[in-house]
Amino acid sequence: MGRYSRILFMLIICIVVRNGEGQLKPNFYSSTCPNVENIVRQVVVTKLDQTFVTIPATVRLFFHDCFVEGCDASVMIASPNNDAEKDAPDNLSLAGDGFDTVVKAKQAVEAQCPGIVSCADILTIAARDVVFLAGGPAYNVELGRRDGLISRASSVAGNLPEPEFDLAQLNAMFAKHGLSQTDMIALSGCHTLGFSHCSRFAKRIYSFSSSSPVDPDMDPAFAQQLMQECPPDVDPVIAINMDHVTPQTFDNVYYQNLVGKRGLFTSDQVLFTDPASQQTVLDFAQNPGDFNGAFITAMTKLGRVGVKTGDQGEIRRDCTAFN
Repeated sequence: MGRYSRILFMLIICIVVRNGEGQLKPNFYSSTCPNVENIVRQVVVTKLDQTFVTIPATVRLFFHDCFVEGCDASVMIASPNNDAEKDAPDNLSLAGDGFDTVVKAKQAVEAQCPGIVSCADILTIAARDVVFLAGGPAYNVELGRRDGLISRASSVAGNLPEPEFDLAQLNAMFAKHGLSQTDMIALSGCHTLGFSHCSRFAKRIYSFSSSSPVDPDMDPAFAQQLMQECPPDVDPVIAINMDHVTPQTFDNVYYQNLVGKRGLFTSDQVLFTDPASQQTVLDFAQNPGDFNGAFITAMTKLGRVGVKTGDQGEIRRDCTAFN
């Protein structure tokens, strides 16, 4: 091997090693902050003792973060000009308890491991923990993310699924992030825990079409229940459970609701009414183990979306502000 060939070979080796160091892995902080997951878990448990909203709020925060600019905690940034990611119209409904959970967990981690663990990783751990504490599956999270350097409200529009999306629109949006239809259906299962304002689905019960005010793909008894909870003049701040059966348990009842035509959003119910996705919904409704396995796979893949490593990001001292 000639001199220049050896130099080129060594450069390639260096690049490969450097990229390898930047890959996510479950034991990323084993030598620098080995207790990080226990620290975050304790904060999550304490926060959950204060309010159940901690659970759906934290999961939703993780999803909204990853789908805009990638999983980099850019949604956490607070801007004095109200032009950060969290200020976008689609993010104004994110519950404050999700933000508070991450901020408190970061403070606890900083007390023991200053400048080591990213807010993006803390959010990822917290999202896993709230699912487990609500009765969902336990799984290892991959870590090693850095916090993003960009947070713009203008980046949000068109990058989050809407309640009236059909299957093709859902698949297209998730596919942009390397997520399959099965991943999308599994992640939709988080709606077993969430809340929704009445305005997000009012059209389905009051003005679906000229021939049918109520969406024919909705169980009539369920529609009547929603009308009682969400009358036409309802207070805009009122929110109701996405899953009316087991709203505080992470389980597969969401899919059973879809089979019974009790999905709240069009984007929920279409997963069962569209023949291309119906079999997966039936499988998840009948086999909780299949759902849990698919959910773990989907959450792991979601956590890899747009990850920043090395010089692409930073380790924020405060999750709400760039260093």
